[in-house]
Amino acid sequence: MTLETDHSAADDDIARIRESAARLGVQLDEDAALQWLAAIAADAASDDHIVTHESGTFGHRVTMLDFTPRDLERFRRIGQVVEVTGPPEIAESALALSGSAAQSKIQSFPGDCDYFQRLNIKAATREEACRIMADLMRSAARRTYTGDAFQFLEGKLGSYPVDCVHGGHPRKHGSPITWTPAEIEAERIELTLADGTVQTLTWYEAALDPGWCKLDWVVTDPQRKSLSNASNVIDVTWEAPDGEIVPLDGYLDAYFQEVYLEADDLPTFTKVVQHVSDDALDEYVERLEEEVRKYLTKQVNYGKAAKRMYNIFRLSGRHLDAAYVRELFDEPATILYQVWSLISTLDNATQPGSSIPIDAVRDQADALMIQVIQMLDGEEEAEIVSALLSLRRTLEDQDAGERRTAEVEAAQNRVINLVNTFFRDKLEGVPTIREYIRAMQGEPA
Repeated sequence: MTLETDHSAADDDIARIRESAARLGVQLDEDAALQWLAAIAADAASDDHIVTHESGTFGHRVTMLDFTPRDLERFRRIGQVVEVTGPPEIAESALALSGSAAQSKIQSFPGDCDYFQRLNIKAATREEACRIMADLMRSAARRTYTGDAFQFLEGKLGSYPVDCVHGGHPRKHGSPITWTPAEIEAERIELTLADGTVQTLTWYEAALDPGWCKLDWVVTDPQRKSLSNASNVIDVTWEAPDGEIVPLDGYLDAYFQEVYLEADDLPTFTKVVQHVSDDALDEYVERLEEEVRKYLTKQVNYGKAAKRMYNIFRLSGRHLDAAYVRELFDEPATILYQVWSLISTLDNATQPGSSIPIDAVRDQADALMIQVIQMLDGEEEAEIVSALLSLRRTLEDQDAGERRTAEVEAAQNRVINLVNTFFRDKLEGVPTIREYIRAMQGEPA
């Protein structure tokens, strides 16, 4: 193929994206779109998929195209809170950003601070590795229960061994166990079985079949006067004495949406990911499509669906669709997705016993209202600002109970309705994406 042909094809691609964007009222940065398409094409022709950045970060080449180190120091500070650490002779770590935080170049209004950690534990047996993992996770939670800039919320470790009731809520056999700080401190939970008997499950028993390992916090940034939910999903592996590396949950996660924060962690990353399945990309896309289907049919959230569709499109060769969806994340209306996410953050930050200063909550609530006022007009603006004002007053009363829950849900519902309308209209306005959505929903295109 000649250089002229390459340019002609690229021009045709941009023309198609330009037409869709203009028709749907989406602002298009043509130069950025061209550069991204060219970089994606270059990656397809390269065998070296892991790249490093002068900032000391590294990740998959396609992922790094969407990352900017603009807020890197902030993410590293929060990383010091969320990372699970241990003695270097037994616990090796590589901490990464994931989700919208790893796509800071294109997602101007990210939802939460999501982290992903590879934790490789050296031990004589799998059981010992599970015990060490449990110790390290519990230690990480306990050292961050409360602080001026953070509040630990909950952890996930293990799976429910039977259908039961836990914490007043029905839980299904095999679903992830959520541990409160008090339960982590006590190292046990009580499960009420169908016959009324109570079964005790310890933290260390749960760790033998760890499943989805995750820790959650609220963090505050005093300089920015902002709050965020922060989470760390921990992919734990056991390195046996013979050097074999085994994922404790039975599945070694791929690395297609992670930006690793420290270049010094590259050896640990490389050692672990060489054991990732040859089918990892296909499996990753399949898992994302399961989530897309969920957010288009059951827990309807077109914003979350769009974020996952972008990752699917960019990794499965649908680069024009990806380039278009990429432009949506910089649209002013997408700030409402961040507003929706931060309402939960405000709720979490003001639960009884929270160490997050109430002034930080007020500042964040005020900032949300200003953003909504700048973004919306008329009746929509009035409804959401009214809901946020009411929510702001209620959140200051930590004993508001059911009224608090109702107002949080009301504010989120108002916002998510606008988010869904925006993303649905912009996505379904492109025929190829509309066909994809219909296929995910099980409807005729």
